[in-house]
Amino acid sequence: MTTAVLDNQKMKTFEEMESAVRSYSRGWPTIFEKAKGYKLWDIDGKEYIDFFAGAGALSYGHNDDVMQEKLIEYIKNDGVIHSLDMGTTPRKEFLESFKEIILTPRKLDYKIMFPGPTGTNTVESALKIARKVTGRDTVISFTNAFHGMTIGSLSVTGNSFKRQGAGVPLHHSVAMPFDDYVEDYDSIAYLERFLEDSGSGVALPAAIILETVQGEGGINAARMEWLKRVEEVCRKWDILLIVDDVQAGCGRTGTFFSFEPAGINPDIVCLSKSIGGIGLPMAITLIKPEYDQWGPGEHNGTFRGNNMAFIAATEALNRWKTDEFGKEIMKKADILRDAIESLIEAYPALNGEARGRGLMQGIAVHKDDLANEICAAAFKRGLIVETSGPKDEVVKFLPPLTIEEAGLKDGLAILEESIKEVLA
Repeated sequence: MTTAVLDNQKMKTFEEMESAVRSYSRGWPTIFEKAKGYKLWDIDGKEYIDFFAGAGALSYGHNDDVMQEKLIEYIKNDGVIHSLDMGTTPRKEFLESFKEIILTPRKLDYKIMFPGPTGTNTVESALKIARKVTGRDTVISFTNAFHGMTIGSLSVTGNSFKRQGAGVPLHHSVAMPFDDYVEDYDSIAYLERFLEDSGSGVALPAAIILETVQGEGGINAARMEWLKRVEEVCRKWDILLIVDDVQAGCGRTGTFFSFEPAGINPDIVCLSKSIGGIGLPMAITLIKPEYDQWGPGEHNGTFRGNNMAFIAATEALNRWKTDEFGKEIMKKADILRDAIESLIEAYPALNGEARGRGLMQGIAVHKDDLANEICAAAFKRGLIVETSGPKDEVVKFLPPLTIEEAGLKDGLAILEESIKEVLA
């Protein structure tokens, strides 16, 4: 019996019973059973190196020992599991740790809001408070942006396929060119011209929202000087600056917040994915105190009190008490970048382009379906890696931040073998 037939039988339940909207189980047709660190195993015992990390939600790897033990202990002691936004010990400890370990050392002053526990919900809350505070309705976003799948988040998302899924017109947003969207073109001057010109058709916006590294949009990393100029535009025109750090934040680029190297101070910051530490749903919205103008319950959600996530999140923050963890990330980021550049040089047929920073990098291959073919070949060899970009043209690397150097190199060796196979 062929491998394809066996895979079809294995996935029969999902194919027959689950909605056609399912995605990752199509590209990785197996049933995963166990996960630890940077590895997964399926029901056949096959081992996989994980360069996906739950789309960035598992930055600290699978089943961290300390987080796991703390969660087990909490459950055994009948700790409060569900509590909406009532006060609980895990909630209190997370808030205090986040201020002490993350905000105060960086001289940042934010109110911490718990929206619904997803990336799109923190973005929705950011858009809502920006509009409430300013009294304006337009939000400027950027080409190839991805901010989530609910209506407000989709309105500031660039991908046409995802936007069409809304089924209704998406209003009150304007897309501007991201950094280097057009080569050798000053996109900030273009943005300012639109704001200055009363005939541009662009009203003064409530906010500008951006990702410093566009994840789903193709691992496009903005230059630090470009980010600084966006902030200058916001200050000049009294526009709120929202940084969507859902995927690029929590250390993914080497610093806890991805915007730190630019020296900017956003008005609102969106965090989700790996903020929960062990992969449990969690999101926070950071809001400068003067803009925290919500009425009680004005933005709420039944699951905004995920105590299990607070426990794991608080433990994850301990890695940031010193700068050692960030240095380790950057060391591995250098290994990844060197490997990417070597692959591009060794295989000119890729027509490859290195993208991203930190442990959020990728290879753009400008040939239809080539990136998908490489990822499929890698899966067969035991590497979980996905694509991104408007045409799925980027092989995207999001390994756990805790991956060992040996594991990183092993995964890259599998990738090279996969490239050889596909190009042959």
